[in-house]
Amino acid sequence: MAMTVTDLIDHTTCSLKPDLIMIEDMMHFMQVVFTTQWSLHQNQIIHEGKEASPIEALLTSKHLICRKGSTSNSSEVNVELPTTNVAIPIPENVDVPIPENADVPISQTQFQRIDLDSLDYDPGTRKQIWEYHVNQRDEIRRAYIKKGPHQPPLETFKKSGKQNRSFQASWYRNNSKWLEYSPTTDAAYCLPCFVFHNPNVVVGQNTFIVGGFRNWKKVGGKDCSFQVHIGKDPNSAHRVAEQMCKDLMNQLQHLQRVVDHFTTEQIANNRLQLKATIFIVRYLAFQAIAFRGRDESFSSLNRGNFHESLGIVTFWNEKVAEIIEKAPKNATYTSPRIQKEILHVFSAKVKKAIRKEIGDAKFCIMVDEARDESKKEQMTVVFRYVDAEGFVKERFFGLIHVVDTATLTLKKGIYSLLSQYCLDIQNIRGQGYDGASNMRGMWNGLQALILNDCPYAYYIHCFAHRLQLALVKASKQGVPISHFFLTLLFLIKIVSASCKRNEQLKVANANEIARLIDLEELETGSGLNQIGTLQRPGETRWSSHFRSVSSLLRMLSSTVEVLQNIIDGAIDGENRAEGESAYEDSQLQELNYRFNEDAMELLRLSPALEPREALKSFRISDLCLLVKNFYPQDFTDYDKQVLEKELYHFEHNVVQDPEFKKLKSLSELSQWI
Repeated sequence: MAMTVTDLIDHTTCSLKPDLIMIEDMMHFMQVVFTTQWSLHQNQIIHEGKEASPIEALLTSKHLICRKGSTSNSSEVNVELPTTNVAIPIPENVDVPIPENADVPISQTQFQRIDLDSLDYDPGTRKQIWEYHVNQRDEIRRAYIKKGPHQPPLETFKKSGKQNRSFQASWYRNNSKWLEYSPTTDAAYCLPCFVFHNPNVVVGQNTFIVGGFRNWKKVGGKDCSFQVHIGKDPNSAHRVAEQMCKDLMNQLQHLQRVVDHFTTEQIANNRLQLKATIFIVRYLAFQAIAFRGRDESFSSLNRGNFHESLGIVTFWNEKVAEIIEKAPKNATYTSPRIQKEILHVFSAKVKKAIRKEIGDAKFCIMVDEARDESKKEQMTVVFRYVDAEGFVKERFFGLIHVVDTATLTLKKGIYSLLSQYCLDIQNIRGQGYDGASNMRGMWNGLQALILNDCPYAYYIHCFAHRLQLALVKASKQGVPISHFFLTLLFLIKIVSASCKRNEQLKVANANEIARLIDLEELETGSGLNQIGTLQRPGETRWSSHFRSVSSLLRMLSSTVEVLQNIIDGAIDGENRAEGESAYEDSQLQELNYRFNEDAMELLRLSPALEPREALKSFRISDLCLLVKNFYPQDFTDYDKQVLEKELYHFEHNVVQDPEFKKLKSLSELSQWI
C-alpha cells in the first residue's frame, strides 16, 4: 500500500517509543488549539466534500512515495532535520471513518463493492456521498456527474400550497447543468452540491442537497431562490462545487498524471519539503506555542511562530531552503489548512493509540464543560482505565463542541464519541462530573441517564470538590468566619490595588527577610525565603483560602507597612479612608492574637523532628533554635554546647538507619527510640 501522510509523519518522528503521551502533554496540545482558535476538523475525512488538496494527492501517490519495507531511491538526498525528545504514539493509518456529530454507525461505511448501474438517481431517495466508503466516493461522484442532473420529463407536476403552485419543466432549460427534480418528494435539488456535499456545513445550506427545495413562489423575479443558491460570488459554495466537478472529470489535468512524470529527485525533494512542515508543526504543538501571527505577509517583520520557525530551519539547512525557494507558489505546504491537516493527523493517531490501549477493558469517563475563547461550549472527555499491565491510566481524549449544556445534548455527544471509537457503553464503570444540577441530577441528570443504560456506571462527585463546596457554604453561614474572609479580601484588594503598592509590598518583604536572616531567625538555602505576594482565596479550592491566610501571615509586617504608607501618602480622602479601614480592622489584631510570632516560629521549627522531614533534610539548625528559643530550661549549658555535634552523630548513625526510614510519625520515632 502506498505511503500516506501518516506514514510520512511516522518517518519524520524517526525512532518512536510505544509510550502514550501523558495527559499533561495532551493538555499542552489542546492549549495550542485554543490559543490559535483553530478547529482540528475532527469531523472531516480526507477527500470528503472537496477536491483533494496538493498535500493529500502528493502523499497518496504510489509513484511519489515509496512503499514500506522497500528500498527507495530517494536516498540521493540525505538531509536530516533535527528531532526532539518527545515520543509521539503513532498508529498505522489516519482514517477517521465517521464525522463526530453524524448519527451514522461505523458499520455503514465499511467497504462494499458498488454496482454503478444500480445507483439510485432519484435525488429524493438516493444515499448521500459521505455514506459511502471514503475510497469509493470519487468513483460514485464520477458516475453521477456522467449521468447528469436527474430531470424527468413529466407532463404535469404535483401542485402544492394554498395557490396550487408546482415545479415547471421550463426551469430545466435555464439551469440545465445543475437543477434536479424528484417526483418522490416533489422537490428540487442541486447535483454539484450533492456530489461534493459536506455533512458538517450549516443546516441552512443543505436545502438543495438533503431536504429539497419546494417553495415554488420564490422562483423567478428579483430574489429568485435559484439565483440565490448559485450566488453572485465566484467563490460561492455552488460555483466551487461546479468547478470541483469539472476538475474531477478532467483526467488530463488530474494530479496523479502530473506526479507520474516526477523524477526520483523531485520525489525526494517534495518529501523533504513536507517533512520540514511536519517537524515544525510537531514542535510548536508540543511546546504549546501559537502558530499564527497577526500579519503573515512576506513584508511583515514578524510572520508568526510557524513561518519564523521555518525560517530558522531554512537558515541552517541550505537544501531545505533551496527546495522551498524553488517550490511552486501553490505547493509550499505551509498554509493554515495544511497545518490543520497535520495537527488532525497527530490528534487521530493519539486517539487511536489510546483506544488500542483501552482494548476491551472496563473504563470510567470524566466530563466537564467550559467555554473557549470563541465563546463556544466545549465538553472535555477524559478516560480512566487499567491497562493490560495493570497500571491505572488517565487519558485526556478530546473536546466535543456542544450547542448547549442540556443533559440530552451532553449524553448524545458522549455516546457519539464512544460509538465512533467502538467503545461499548456497557463497559463504563464510573462517571466523574462536577456538582452541577444537569450533571448530578438524580432523575434527569447526565449521570442518571447513563446509569439507566449501564447500571454499573456509578457516579462519583470529587470528594475534594464536595468538601470545598461544603466548607465554603458553611463558612458563609457563620457570621464571624464570613466576616473574616470578607475582610481578608478587602485587605488584599487595598494592598494589591496598584503596581506601586505591589512594589512597596515586595520591597518591605525583602527588607523584612533580610532583617530576619541577620538575626539568624531564618534558614538560608536554595529556594528559601522567596519574595511573594498576597494571594486571593478562590471559590473552587478550599486550599486557596489556606494559602491566602498563610501569605498574609508570612507578610503581615510588610502588609502593615504598606497600609501605613497608604495612610500617610494618600492625596484624597477616599484612599486614606480605605487604608485606615484596613489598618484598624479587628482582623489584624485577631491575627496577631491568634498567630503570634512565637506560635508561628514553633510551628515552623517543630516539623524538623518528623522522620519524613528528617529523611528529606535533617535541619540541625532548626533543632538548635528550638532548644535555644523555646526549651532553654530543659537543657544544661553543657548539653547546649554539645547539642550540634550530637545532632551530627544522630544524622549519620540514626537517620541513615534502614529501620528509621520506616517510621512515619513523631509518635513512632518516640516509641522506636
